[in-house]
Amino acid sequence: MTATTPADETPAPPTRARATAVWILVGVAAFIILLDQITKHFALEELTGRGPVRILGGAVYLSLIRNGGAAFSLASGHTWIFPLVALGVVGWITWMAFKLRSMPWAIALGLVAGGALGNVVDRLFRAPGPFQGHVVDMISLFAPYGEKFAVFNIADSALTCGVVLAIILEFTGRQRDGSRVPLRKAKAGDK
Repeated sequence: MTATTPADETPAPPTRARATAVWILVGVAAFIILLDQITKHFALEELTGRGPVRILGGAVYLSLIRNGGAAFSLASGHTWIFPLVALGVVGWITWMAFKLRSMPWAIALGLVAGGALGNVVDRLFRAPGPFQGHVVDMISLFAPYGEKFAVFNIADSALTCGVVLAIILEFTGRQRDGSRVPLRKAKAGDK
């Protein structure tokens, strides 16, 4: 038996790259969850019963909001569905981790997982009760109560950045397995 691979078989993908990518995904997700919960704790401690705190010359306000809905407080009466959707997303990311070998994809998926799970913690463990908990939001841009942009938290920001990064990776041909699909060059006759 020789050490070479037969021509009709492809070599097994390196497991070290997968392990590294998975650990990066888990590390990024854990960091986001921790940072999100710490900032929410401090927001509840410092902003409860207090008006908005203006910082950076009014570019950012810290205003405590308890959001029972999704972005822009949509679907407030259906809070129970958000943890189920978030857990479905995390399940899909877990399934994707079996093929993951790309560090940029690990970061993107870690941001998405951390953001989703950060808000799931609120939905499950904050008032008014399990699967009905309100998400703690505290960051408002350019106005104190979200008049210019929705009030958000660290989890929301991480989720958004992760999705934007994933879209960029897709459009630039970077695959989750670490390979790269060459971008199609436009030909003179293409429309």
